Amino acid sequence: MIADTTAGAAPGHLLTLPGVYAPQDDTGLLARALCREDIGPGTDVLDLGTGSGALAVHAARLGAHVTAVDIAWRAVLTARLNALAARQRITVLRGDLTAAVPGRSYDVVTSNPPYVPSPSRHLPRRGPARSWDAGQDGRAVVDRICDAAPRALRPGGVLLMVHSALCGTDDTLRRLSKAGLETSVADRTVIPFGPVLRSRLAFLRRQGLIEGDKDMEELVVIRAERT
Repeated sequence: MIADTTAGAAPGHLLTLPGVYAPQDDTGLLARALCREDIGPGTDVLDLGTGSGALAVHAARLGAHVTAVDIAWRAVLTARLNALAARQRITVLRGDLTAAVPGRSYDVVTSNPPYVPSPSRHLPRRGPARSWDAGQDGRAVVDRICDAAPRALRPGGVLLMVHSALCGTDDTLRRLSKAGLETSVADRTVIPFGPVLRSRLAFLRRQGLIEGDKDMEELVVIRAERT
């Protein structure tokens, strides 16, 4: 599958192998936020859960030295192929979030993690749902990134993470603040529910995550700086 990134994502056409998350609105929103940071030669960027490598390629084109990580071998292969096609030098590693780069710290950490609330308590171990299912509250991976961020950031370093407001914008801000980071919402947009959320409307209503006939989702980019 060949996917276009959304406005602002810059890499253009990207290969996405079956089962790998194709760039969508959340990708473009995060890319736009990244453009507002001081990225250039000498900036070390870590992209967690890189998927197709869209954000990694974007950061590399801004001049950064980029390391991209994903737990899925197919995503690692996809990101490497897209880096090669874009003629960008990116280190792509297979691993579980920051465990793939132990002891390393970065100027910028980006992440578009799984964040969709799921009826299942168990995270999928394979298949496309691995890219979006994140436990019943949608925070299984988001919370892990919040907890890892202070050690992954250099002084003055910035975490940029995109997720749905359905999994709790205030919860993310509060968790990162308690970890000692200076937090804000860097960007937000509202989009129609996609097919996954539409298929889970009854579950989302039971959980109190949506009300009535709501059919729009807010995406947010969380910015957290280590001061």
